[in-house]
This record gives sequence, structure tokens and C-alpha cells, in this order.
Amino acid sequence: MPRPDPSPVPTARPAPRSPVHLPLLLAALAFLAALIVTYMVAGNAQRTAAAELAGNFNFRARDMAASIDRRMDVYEEVLMATSGFLRGSVEIDRGAFAEYYDLLRLNEHFPGIEALGIAAIVPPGRVDAHVAAMRAEGFRDYAIKPPGPRPVITSITRIEPFSGRNLRAFGYDMFSEPVRRAAMEQARDTGHAAATGKVVLVQEGGNGGQPGFLMYMPVYEAGLVHDSLDARRAAIVGWVYAPFRMNDLMRGLGGEHADDLLVEIYDGLAPTADALLYRSSRGAPGRKPLLSYQTTVDSAGRTWTVVIHSMPRFEASLERRTTVAIALTGVGLGMLLALVVWLLASERRRALQLAQGMTVELRASRDRIDAERERVRLILQTAYDAFIAIAPDGRITDWNLQACKLFGWREDEAVGHDVLDLLVPASERAAWRDCLAQFAQRGTCAMLTGPTETTALTRDGHAIPVEVAMTPLPTKHGYGVTAFVRDIRPRKETAERERQRQQGLEDARAALLRSQKLEAVGKLTGGVAHDFNNILHIISANVQLMLRSDDNGRKRLLNILDAVERGKKLAAQLLAFARRQPLHPSVVNLAQLIERMDTLLHRAAGDSVAIRLTMPPDLWNVLVDPNQLENVLLNLVINARDAMEGGGNVTIALANVTIDPADQLAYPGIRPGEFVTIAVSDAGSGMPPDVIERAFEPFFTTKPEGKGTGLGLSMAHGFVKQSGGHIRLASREGEGTTVTIYLPRALQDTPDPAFVPVPH
Repeated sequence: MPRPDPSPVPTARPAPRSPVHLPLLLAALAFLAALIVTYMVAGNAQRTAAAELAGNFNFRARDMAASIDRRMDVYEEVLMATSGFLRGSVEIDRGAFAEYYDLLRLNEHFPGIEALGIAAIVPPGRVDAHVAAMRAEGFRDYAIKPPGPRPVITSITRIEPFSGRNLRAFGYDMFSEPVRRAAMEQARDTGHAAATGKVVLVQEGGNGGQPGFLMYMPVYEAGLVHDSLDARRAAIVGWVYAPFRMNDLMRGLGGEHADDLLVEIYDGLAPTADALLYRSSRGAPGRKPLLSYQTTVDSAGRTWTVVIHSMPRFEASLERRTTVAIALTGVGLGMLLALVVWLLASERRRALQLAQGMTVELRASRDRIDAERERVRLILQTAYDAFIAIAPDGRITDWNLQACKLFGWREDEAVGHDVLDLLVPASERAAWRDCLAQFAQRGTCAMLTGPTETTALTRDGHAIPVEVAMTPLPTKHGYGVTAFVRDIRPRKETAERERQRQQGLEDARAALLRSQKLEAVGKLTGGVAHDFNNILHIISANVQLMLRSDDNGRKRLLNILDAVERGKKLAAQLLAFARRQPLHPSVVNLAQLIERMDTLLHRAAGDSVAIRLTMPPDLWNVLVDPNQLENVLLNLVINARDAMEGGGNVTIALANVTIDPADQLAYPGIRPGEFVTIAVSDAGSGMPPDVIERAFEPFFTTKPEGKGTGLGLSMAHGFVKQSGGHIRLASREGEGTTVTIYLPRALQDTPDPAFVPVPH
């Protein structure tokens, strides 16, 4: 039987298939979208880091310019104080001017000042007399430079320190040079300090050297008014001035981060090569800095242009790691997203799983970005200073925790309000409104050239002193402001307490000095009364005996005469201590004087004491009263003899000594100059410190009653000081005592022929 044909089996209809290129196209679009998002996020992070770097640069640049301005203001005050010290006269003793210079300690506290000097006006008809007078002071080579007649002649008559390069400027007529003359005329006509343009200082010796400038302060004659231009020109007698070397002036101004910035200072408003005064470093040739800042500062009426560029070391601090991390993360996520899309288009289940994993990664990435933003917010919230961000329209957009504490407004209360209405006193709002309007347009304002001290209102209406540092924040609607506000009340209170403390110390020193003076006067009065009372007792007793006796009383009269001589000697010693005794100075060779006193000194010392004399062959002469000096030496030898009760050696050493200004630490209290020293040394028991402190007091003695008056050393101290010299005492217990006398050198080379030593 035939098998029937099987029925045909229906075939399955194939599902429609996507084009082969569609998954790749979707993956490419997803990857491109991820790259676009990554670019936007990375660009925003880079701009944020660049804005922070620019804000830091602007703050430090403004602080550098403000530091230069403050330093020049301090130097202007130094010249103003020196002008007041002169009291309307340029005729000042060189020693007094040197002591004033040492008191200022300019080398320690005022870097850059090459010297402090006085330029005096010399009338044309008195040039020869002026030169002769200066040479008579000891400057034998003094002359006005450059020579020749001029309508106005000036000369540097005093300059400190008087050594080294400054000797080249001594006698120089600065009015003869146009740049210096312009500044001197400006100071004369305005009555204020004036600075010169760019010059090479005379101290450089014409060998180039670093650029510099000079600052002048006029000195008007005392008693003359100088309230008008004609009056000031008529009253001018000279100038106080200071030369500056720019490299020395700027030394240490940048602190430990000086290499971060390239600082250039130009004389005038145009930053040209000829006007360059200072450049902190050479930098790489042809390198274009990432950040630049330019401003002007006033230097005693002279405008300087300050240009500051960022250096590679500073630019390297730009945080690029976050941007790179975002870019790498975005690229990786884009590749994952493209893979997910490709898999989704080809296999839905796998794509769904990968999409879920991708979602987790994206969420983690978003969390990291949110964490970074939160970190920045926490930094601002915990900052020491109050942080305020202001939109171009003046509305507050950010307000940290320190701002809440400082001003009393919560963040939700402050954000959105006008900063001027909230924080600025009503009397200052108009000026600040104009400043912020300019800032919104150009990113700069004249009131905000650096950290600015001003006042701000708290919530309760109290005005407090603050310091504000602002940085522009570019937006599409103009420049916003990021401001750090610091409460400076503690700083001002500390400064006020320090001022009060210093005032208290000065009052205490003055009270102590008055007490010491009263104690010394009391001791002097008691000693004088005691000795004169003894003398009067002698005179009174002898007069009473003469009244009761019938003889001629010659012996009594001799006793009275002896008492009168003792009173005369006491009065002479008191005059010597008070530096009021009449002196008859002569040019004396000390070696010859002591050789003529040899017999007298040995007789006074006694047989048990040996006197040794040492002196150089080329000993200088001194100008001194020889008779009074003999009395001083005799007293010193007798004191040495009494200190060595069992005998010993007394050494008298003569020497030439030159004291430079740099030797002030080795010779405290002795003015620089040339001296001849007399050192009298013994090998006695020495003195303890408390006795040394009182050794020069009148009527103070450690000798037994009747062995001394206590006026020997005080008379020697007064005589040496009256002769223009100094006296020093050095002693240790058990090691002996040395008394050293410093007598100024006489300019004459030969002793006065009128001096004839008193025979002994």
C-alpha cells in the first residue's frame, strides 16, 4: 500500500537583524558623549586650579608692592627724624652726628641705606673759608668736588659711617649734577622728602656697580618761617640725605619664597630698559610668564613702576593632578560606556549587566567629585580668616563659618544680601560702591592695591578694624570678588600693649636715673659738708685761742692758713669732678712729661714699689693741661701703691690707639678717633664688682678713715672728660687693677714750646 506524502513542516521566520555598523555607531556616539562630558569637567577643574593660583599670585604680588611702599615710608621717616634732630642747623659736631647714627643702628634695621649724610649750602663768597674750617677740624685733604664756580654750591660735610666707600662722597657737590639737583630743588620747594631718578652713586667710584638713588629732606634755618615757596627758598641751609643701592634695598624683602617671583622696578611710569632700577633674577631668556602684575608705588614723590612675573617654581604649584585624573577617568568611563552600548546593541542581557556596573562606577565618580567639592568647602569653613564671595552685582554668594563668628550673621542670613548694606558703615558705602563697580568691570580698584585695612560692621552695629585681601573672579557677567577678611583687633591690642609697656619701661628708667642722681648729689653734699665742717672747726678753734691768748698768734695763723689751703684743694677737686676747673691746655709729649716726673713718682711710690715704663718710639702728642695731668698720674700711682700693701710693681704703659666705627663693641662708650692711652697697672688685691661700679663717685673710698678723701678717681674722671677723653677701670679680685686714660691726639706734630714742666 503506498505511503502518503508527509505534510510540509513550516519553517521559523528569522528575527529582523540590526545593521552590522549600528552597534559600532552607537558605541562611538556614547564614547564621544563621555569625552565631551570629561572635557567639560576637566576644564572646570583646571580653571578652578588656575583661578586659585592666580589669586595666590595676585595676593603675593600686591603684598610685595605694599612691602616696597612701606619700606620707603620708613626710610622717609628716618630722614625726617634726622632733620628734626638737627634743629634747623647743618653745623653739627661730627662726634654728635656719629653718636646719633649709632643710636639709629641703620645697618641692622634699615637694609639698603648706604649712609646717612648732610649736604650744606656754601655761599659762593665763603668757599675758601668753608674749606679752611673743615680742614681745621682735621680733614686736611678736604675739598669741594667738582671744582669751579657755580650759582649754588653745596658740599657733603657729614656722612656716616665715615669709612670705606663713603669717603669718596665727602665734599661732593650734589647740586652740580642735574638728576640730584632736581630732587634737591623739589625737597627745598615742597618741604617734604624727595627721591632722585636712577643714578650711579658716588660711592661706586665710577666703576658701574648696581643702580641706586638718593632721598633728600630739606633743613630750614631755625627761627625762619617756611610756609611759602619764597620763604622756603630763603630759609634753606642744607639737606639731610641717604644714598641707596637697589640690590641691598631689596635684599630679604621676598622672604623664603623670593625665587617664586621675578620682581622688576623701573624709575617712572614706563618699564623701559634704561629705567630699570632692579631685577630680582635673570630668568630664562625669551620665556613668557604664566602670570604678570604691574602697579606703581610712590617713593618720596618719585613714581616707580613695579612689574612682577611668576617664575617656573611658582607655576609648578598649579595643581594638574586632579585634571589628569578626571581626564583619565572620563576616557576610561567613555570606553566602558562605548563597550556597554556595543554589547547592549548586540546582546541585551550582557549589556544590561554592564550598564548596571557602569552606573555604579558613574555614581562613585560623582561621589568623588562631590567629596572634592566638600573638601574645598571644609577648607574654607575652617580657615582662620573669614571668606566671602561676592557676585558682580554685589550680592554675597559664599559665607564661611569664620565669617559667621566674626560678623554674627548666619550663612543663610548673609547669602543673597548686598555686601555693602550688610558690612560697610554708611559713611563709607558710596566710596566702596564705586570701587566695587570698577572692580566688576576691570578686575582692579585703586582702593584695593594690596591688603587693605578698613572697618566693618557686625550684626549688632559695632565697627571693628579688619584687613581685606581681594582677588577677582571672572564670570560671564563681569568680575566677581573672593575676599579673605582678617580681624586685626588682637594685633592692634598687642601693639597698644607693647607701646604701653615700652612707655612704662621708659618711665621706670627715668625714675631710676632721677633716684641715682639724687643719691649721688646727696653723697656729694654730705662729703663736702663733712670736709668743710672739719676745716671750719680748725679755723674756729684757732681764732678762739687767739682771742684768749696774748701772744702774736703766728702759729695759729699758720694753722688757719693750712686749713684754708685744704679747703682750696678740696674745691679744686670738686671742680675737677664737675668738669668746671680752669684748664690751660698745651701740646704735650707724654713720654717727656712722665720722664721728667720719674723722680717724683718714685718718691711717692716708696722704696718697696718698682715703677716700670713702656712706650712706643713714635708716640703721638696730646692737647692737655700738663700740671693737672701730673696730679692725676701722681694720684693713680699713690692708689696703686696703697693697693699693694707689701710692695710690688706698678706699670705705666703708653700707646697710640685708633678706634674705628666698626670697633664700637670693643670700646663701648668711646667715640671713634685717634687717642694716646696711659694705662697704670698694679699687682694689688683688685676690686670686687660693687666697688668698681662706685669707684668714680665723689667721697667714695675703701681706705681707712684719714687715709684718703675719696676724690682722687672722681677728680681724674672729671679732668679726663673735660679734656675730651675717656677713662676706663678694669679689675679682678686678687689680680690687680688697671686704670686706662684715653686722651685725644693733637694735630700739631711738635710739643708747645711754651710748656715747661714744673720742677720737682
